[in-house]
Amino acid sequence: MTIQNSKRIKTQKLFNPKTVAVIGATDRPGSVGRGLCKNLLEGKNKRKIYFVNPFKNKVFGIKTYPKITDIKERVDLAIIAVPAKIVPEVAKDCARKKVLGVIIISSGFAETGEQGKKLQNEVKKILKDIFLVGPNCLGVINPFIKLNASFAPQTPQKGEIAFISQSGALIDSVIDKSLDENYGFSWIISYGNEAGITLTDFLEFVYQDKNTKTIALYLEGVKEGRKFYQTLRKITQKKPVVILKGGKTKLSQKAVSSHTGSLAGEKEIYSAVFKQAGAIEVESVEEMFDVAKALSWLPQCKNGIGIITNGGGAGILTTDYCQSFGIKLPKLKEKTIRKINLSSVIPSHWSKNNPVDIIGDALSDRYKIAIEALLSQKNIYGLIVIQTLQIMTQPLENAKIIIEAKKRWKEKPIICVFMGGKNVKKAVKLLEKNKIPNYPDPLRAVRAMKTMISE
Repeated sequence: MTIQNSKRIKTQKLFNPKTVAVIGATDRPGSVGRGLCKNLLEGKNKRKIYFVNPFKNKVFGIKTYPKITDIKERVDLAIIAVPAKIVPEVAKDCARKKVLGVIIISSGFAETGEQGKKLQNEVKKILKDIFLVGPNCLGVINPFIKLNASFAPQTPQKGEIAFISQSGALIDSVIDKSLDENYGFSWIISYGNEAGITLTDFLEFVYQDKNTKTIALYLEGVKEGRKFYQTLRKITQKKPVVILKGGKTKLSQKAVSSHTGSLAGEKEIYSAVFKQAGAIEVESVEEMFDVAKALSWLPQCKNGIGIITNGGGAGILTTDYCQSFGIKLPKLKEKTIRKINLSSVIPSHWSKNNPVDIIGDALSDRYKIAIEALLSQKNIYGLIVIQTLQIMTQPLENAKIIIEAKKRWKEKPIICVFMGGKNVKKAVKLLEKNKIPNYPDPLRAVRAMKTMISE
């Protein structure tokens, strides 16, 4: 079933269900069913949860039902996690129950070959009047409404990034990383084999979601090329879309076919489509969320960036990266140089160029002077602040100064490079709590800043 209008999803309560039934519910350790039940129970105050299992009387101490048709109340969403061969029978029960939506977690469908395709088509036919997600997917998550209809090992925190992924397993690692790096999600959607709701439908949905500022997308293949392009082009006019494409080589294209049953296609064609549609293509999972985080937290700016560093080498590397990405580094105005000189805080042998090297023994007062001077210069539209760790460095105080600068110059993006590990953790956490992205390597920071430049 294709969704003509994403508002229709909302009216059908598919993604904000008041009642959810798990078919294949269990509390057996290490099982998919256990993960689904445990995650859904996190939102038990928001909705009613029913467990279906003909072989158990209780799961997590909650009464089970032999079939979904035995549940008297209307069911908005049914989640199926049973062996593939049983899915058609269960799907018929869902159709009889007139559920509004179904998520099929089970694998063993089109991704396995011809027999799997036949089975998938059979299930699709049975559920032709019901919204279908999957099969062969992880599920969906919305932290804002405490809905974790997936078997992911953790629930992410709230944020402005919607992550749509053709790979379910990739999502698990992304969630774990996000909890460590202080960014969150509006939606996480694993769409699997697209037997019902398609990638394009999901893009339309998150496009209209008020909590979503940036869309991150991992895909291996596209089934509706023209529709996908037209939708993507429309979305990028208002919300940035960051895309990581899997299946770029002939060898990996074979893996794609057995992973989600998709056709990967030529990488040059996909790259051209992404570019024409206004999407940002990236080359790694790390880069995808480096960029998505910056786009969801910071304003866009013109091309003209200032660099402040307490380490010459880090400043030089950042300058090289900026040049290779076409980022302009405006010369310092006399007024800016004079402002720094008059402070008497920064030694007279400072660089007097952009990047501004405030010398290795810099305390937080030097950062304050340099940051204010550069952000006051009109043709410096954004700032990269680098901190290498010396014995006298004050990471936490530096972070506080940067946070105050962000409040004062709201229209200018600030990206940090607090290099190090253990000794900068508290400072980095404080920065990112205040939506100032930090990257431990200058290259990652420059890549992120490149996407902030709108002209």
